Amino acid sequence: LLSATVSLLGGLIFGYELGIISGALLQLQIDFHLSCFKQEVLVSALLIGALLASLVGGILIDRHGRRRAILVSNLVLLVGSLLLTLARSFIGLVLGRMTVGFAISVSSMACCIYVSEMVAAHQRGLLVSLYEAGITVGILLSYALNYIFADVDEGWRYMFGLAIAPTAMQFLSILFLPVNPVKFSSWDSDCQKGLIQLQDTEDRAAAKREPCKEKHYSFLDLFRTRDNMRRRTLVGLGLVLFQQFTGQPNVLGYASKIFHSVGFQSNSSAILASVGLGAIKVVATLVAMAFADKAGRRALLMAGCVVMAISVTTIGLTSRIAPLAMARDCKAAADPNASHSFTQHPLTPGSSQPGASLIPPALGTGKGQAGPEFAAARSLAKAFAHTQSREGVPDSSLAQKRSLVGQAKEEAVGSTGPPFGGAPWAEHMVLNWITLLSMMAFVSAFSIGFGPMTWLVLSEIYPAGIRGRAFAFCNSFNWAANLLISLSFLDLIDAIGFSWMFLLYGLMGVMAVTFIYFFVPETKGQSLEEIDQQFSRKRYV
Repeated sequence: LLSATVSLLGGLIFGYELGIISGALLQLQIDFHLSCFKQEVLVSALLIGALLASLVGGILIDRHGRRRAILVSNLVLLVGSLLLTLARSFIGLVLGRMTVGFAISVSSMACCIYVSEMVAAHQRGLLVSLYEAGITVGILLSYALNYIFADVDEGWRYMFGLAIAPTAMQFLSILFLPVNPVKFSSWDSDCQKGLIQLQDTEDRAAAKREPCKEKHYSFLDLFRTRDNMRRRTLVGLGLVLFQQFTGQPNVLGYASKIFHSVGFQSNSSAILASVGLGAIKVVATLVAMAFADKAGRRALLMAGCVVMAISVTTIGLTSRIAPLAMARDCKAAADPNASHSFTQHPLTPGSSQPGASLIPPALGTGKGQAGPEFAAARSLAKAFAHTQSREGVPDSSLAQKRSLVGQAKEEAVGSTGPPFGGAPWAEHMVLNWITLLSMMAFVSAFSIGFGPMTWLVLSEIYPAGIRGRAFAFCNSFNWAANLLISLSFLDLIDAIGFSWMFLLYGLMGVMAVTFIYFFVPETKGQSLEEIDQQFSRKRYV
C-alpha cells in the first residue's frame, strides 16, 4: 500500500506542476506585467530544471539510492514551492519553476525505479503504471484548482503553494519504506514461492546479504556488448524516441480546433478539450494499469501503436478534404493584452477571469487550450514539449504550437477569423466528427501503450547497478526529441503540408510497431533478476 501511495503521489505532483502554470499565468501576467517573452521564459524554466535533472539525476539515484533520491527531490520541491508561493519578482518565479522542474524530474525517475524494485513481479506493471495514472489525475486536479482560484486575489500563490501538501505526504510515506528494496525483494518473493527453503532467520539473513554483491557498471557499459547492454540501450532509446516521433506533442495542438469544428462553442469547447481529453486519458491509463500484468507490456505497446498509427493517418486523410487552418503567431493580435489572454486556464469561462475586461470577446474563447496538450500528454516528458520551443524561439509562430499555452493561442486567434466559423466547417461535419473520434482514439491509445509502458519497461530492463543512470540517459533523449519535434513542427508543415505531416506520423507509428515486434521482449510476471538474465543470455542484432 505504501509503495502504491509513493507511486501515485509522485505522479500526482508531477502532473499538478505541469498543469497548474496554465491557470497561474493568467494572474501572473497581470500582477507582474509579463510580456509574451517573459511568459515563455517562465513556462520553459520548468523544462530547463527537468533537463538538468535528467543529466545529473541518474548519478544521484545510483550512488545514493532510490529512496534518498526521492526524499531529496521532495525537499527540493518544497523549497521550489515556497519560492513560488512567496515570490515577489519575476526572477523569483523563474528560479522557483526551475527548482520545481529539477525536483519532479528526479522524482519521476526515482519513483519508477524504486517501485519496480519494491514490489513482487506480478504487481509491478500495475504499481509502476500507477505513477502515470497519478500524472493524469494531477493534471485534472490542477485544472480544477485553476478554476477555483481564478477570481481570488493573488490566487496563483495558493495554486503553487498547494503542491506542498502531496509533497509532504510522499515524504512521510517513504520514510516508512525500506532503504534498498532490491537487496531483499527477490529473495523474499522466492521464499514465498517456495523456491528457496530457508530454515531459520540466520540462514535468511545470510541469504539476504549475498545478492548485495551486485555487478558494478560504468556509464560507458551502456554502449558495450557486456551483458548485452548495447541492446538494452537500443530498446530504451527506441521506445522513448518513438514515443515522441509518433507525433504525440503536436497532434493535441489541434484538439480545441477539432472540438470547435464539430460545433462546440467557445467555453464548452475549451472545457471539453481540456477536461474531456484529460478524463479520457485517466480512464485509458486505468485500463493500462489493469492489463499491464495480464496482457503484458509488449502487447499493450503494439496495440497502442497500431491504434495511434490508424488515428493519425485518419486525421491526415480527413484534413486533406477538410483542411484545418493554421494559426498566426503570438504577436499577431491587435490588442496589446491579447498575447497574455491566450494563456488562460482551461476551466474558466471568459466572463469570470479577473483579466477578462482586457480581452476582446473573440480572443477570450481560447482559454486554456493548454488543457488538451497537457491532459492528453504522456506524462513524463510530454507536457514539456509545448514549453520547450518557446524558450528557444520566443517570437516565432513555432513557439506557439506546442507551447504550454500554445493551443490557447492558436484557438484564440483562430476563433476571431471567418475560416473557423460558418460554411467551411459545416460542409464537412461528418469528417469533423471522424477527426474528433480519431483524436480521442489517439489519446486513449497513447495512454494505454506508450504512455505508461515506456517507463515501465525502462525501469525493468537494466541491471540494478546502472538502472538510475540508464533511465536518466534515455530520459534526456526524451526531452531532446520532444524539443526537436516541437521546434520543427511548423517548419515541416510549411514544407510538406498539414495532412502529409500527419500521414508521416502514421508511418512512424508503423515503424514503431515493427521495432517493438522485433526488439522489445515481454517482461510481465518475471522478477527483475529473470529479466536481467533473459537479456544477458540472448544474442540479438
